[in-house]
Amino acid sequence: LITSPAYVVIKANDEFKDKTTRPNEMWQTDFTYLKVIGWGWFYLSTILDDFSRYIIAWKLCTSMKVDDVTATLDLVLAASGCDKVKVEHRPRLLSDNGPCYVASDLGEWLERFNIHQVHGAPGHPQTQGKIERWHQTLKNRILLENYFFKEDLEAQIAAFVEHYNHRRYHESLDNLTP
Repeated sequence: LITSPAYVVIKANDEFKDKTTRPNEMWQTDFTYLKVIGWGWFYLSTILDDFSRYIIAWKLCTSMKVDDVTATLDLVLAASGCDKVKVEHRPRLLSDNGPCYVASDLGEWLERFNIHQVHGAPGHPQTQGKIERWHQTLKNRILLENYFFKEDLEAQIAAFVEHYNHRRYHESLDNLTP
């Protein structure tokens, strides 16, 4: 009889070491794939606020290139007001290590706007857990239908973002909306 297990269960931390404490302290970004029948794959670039989980900006793209990331970042700067006011502490940008996020062109763009980029650990999508969960939640809702036109998909995404940001309660936010 073996009295000790052949493995050890390690308890995960309840909280991240560097948890955000205010909006616009850190933004998470990632792409996810969405299909339009007869047209092929589109790529949704999303940026959410790490503290509030508010979807600040999103863009449906035909590729996952640096230009697509910077176009979404242009939207987020305008939506957050960070492009119009002097901000002492710019948000950090948390992303995975995809080619568009490690490209030197993106690094130069971020440097121009004084935004520090943080990369998640390779092979560890939990680091970007909030954006990954957002994409899963979005897909669980909008992929109940088939889309034949990009505009129909964009309309559904826009409607769900509105619902998610203003009417959907979040347990992690004490049942408040972002």
